[in-house]
Amino acid sequence: MEKPVILAVDDEPSVLAAVARDLRHHYGAAYEVQRAGSGAEALDLLGELKLASRVVALFLVDQRMPEMSGVAFLAKAMELFPEAKRVLLTAYADTDAAIRAINEVKLDHYLMKPWHPPEELLYPVLDDLLDDWRADYQPVFEGVRIVGPRWSADGHRVRDFLARNLIPYRWLDIETDSEAERLRELAGAAAEPLPLVLLADGTALSRPTIGALAEKIGLHTHAIAETYDLIVVGTGPAGLASAVYGASEGLRTLLIEREAPGGQAGTSSRIENYLGFPSGLSGADLARRGVAQARRFGAEILTPMEAVKLDTQDGYHILTLSDGSKVASQALIVATGVSYRLLDVPGADRLSGAGLYYGAALTEAMGVKGQDVFVVGAGNSAGQAALHLARYANSVTLLVRGKSLAESMSKYLIERIEEADNVTVRTGASIAALHGKDNLESVSISGEGGTTEVPARAVFVFIGASPRTDWLKDNLQLDAQGFIRSGPDLERQPNRKPDGWSIEREPYWLETSVPGVFVAGDVRRQSTKRIASAVGDGAMAVAFVHQHLRGPGPTQPPMSAGS
Repeated sequence: MEKPVILAVDDEPSVLAAVARDLRHHYGAAYEVQRAGSGAEALDLLGELKLASRVVALFLVDQRMPEMSGVAFLAKAMELFPEAKRVLLTAYADTDAAIRAINEVKLDHYLMKPWHPPEELLYPVLDDLLDDWRADYQPVFEGVRIVGPRWSADGHRVRDFLARNLIPYRWLDIETDSEAERLRELAGAAAEPLPLVLLADGTALSRPTIGALAEKIGLHTHAIAETYDLIVVGTGPAGLASAVYGASEGLRTLLIEREAPGGQAGTSSRIENYLGFPSGLSGADLARRGVAQARRFGAEILTPMEAVKLDTQDGYHILTLSDGSKVASQALIVATGVSYRLLDVPGADRLSGAGLYYGAALTEAMGVKGQDVFVVGAGNSAGQAALHLARYANSVTLLVRGKSLAESMSKYLIERIEEADNVTVRTGASIAALHGKDNLESVSISGEGGTTEVPARAVFVFIGASPRTDWLKDNLQLDAQGFIRSGPDLERQPNRKPDGWSIEREPYWLETSVPGVFVAGDVRRQSTKRIASAVGDGAMAVAFVHQHLRGPGPTQPPMSAGS
């Protein structure tokens, strides 16, 4: 944490240098002493400090300055740092102005020039004021700040990305928070599109792309090397497990993640049936632990970065990434998981991110405080989200297309939902349409009694998932739904070899139709959609990777890998 600032302002260079010297001598260990030669210069400096989330503890300002008096400066400075203590340096002739300033700008004290010796005339006064300031001081938030309207798809996209990558941020609603508009003006972005993202160093980004934001906040977005022993695509539980086991066993390992570590599991508000955590843990906590463990063993993680093409050449698997770069490895594990299926009703595309959310949307939970919200779905993820949202919302209605929850939800979740006073389950019901101009205002619900329209500020959707395998359809064997076939599940030709299989040995159990390419987790056909089984897949895939690497392999990487 950076030191609080003491700002000295005086238009006489020799006086300013002297007062700054005395301040640094006595307060330099605990405060950063800055100075300005005019009120205008000082206000520019305060704007920079505000944008950088710095805090000012005390102003020591000369009254008699040209163009802007000390009192006039303090009146403007109060708008930016109202909690700072205010001290006026005056000559004998300015005593009346200083007394009037006690009421005009809530002046805390005025000091007569000269202030020497400071041990008697300066430090005792400032010590008392700074002690009072410290007693009431609330440390300012020093992370990323986001300025924008509450119901904004772009704002939701940025907040969700930061939250899932465990980057602390503060949201300032441009419509209700006076500080939001002030920061926007200080950043010189009053006419720029929102959201406005303010970084800790004062950098302002107007409606940034996720890639640009990731680079600015220091995420690792470019691979260090061109070739690796093992590349893992996807950082859900299966991918993180693969990375931990691969890196810990000496493989140079690269993970590639298109959004944020944790995958679909990382969006879960609570996981209560994972072995070893009797009190449960959040998906974000599980992702944080997995990432820390993988990095501890030396795994490299790229995020956000997407694999868009796979080529195999001379035993190497070459991935083309979304930024056009390429990386290669002798072994590849595809652990891309699944993405939430989209709601196909009128209004869904337009209101996505502006009241309609896919997944648990933990970033939106506080925003629904006191509201009536809906959760669509009947699986464990829907049940966990309903219980989490019930902590903030006035009411949560769980819309279930089937006849009961028992067909698709764990018993412990059903029992907790039944015990929750503000959670209602409607079976045989589904969303027919969403309504609202700039944000969600109401929904049409179809049920046994017909279709009714009811007010709603937020809808959270969990209606199944689809595998992320479009980029692999020309390379690997997929089933009709896009899940990856592997091992004994591979379709075989009359010679009993899988289509496209190029070596003598049989495929290992988690190996795809391309030798050295393995699959783990929810993206695998007939996998058990549970975190524990995904972790098991990831660990087992690494065991098969070792067996594959021990066999005859290439002697050098293809020249095109890094082109």
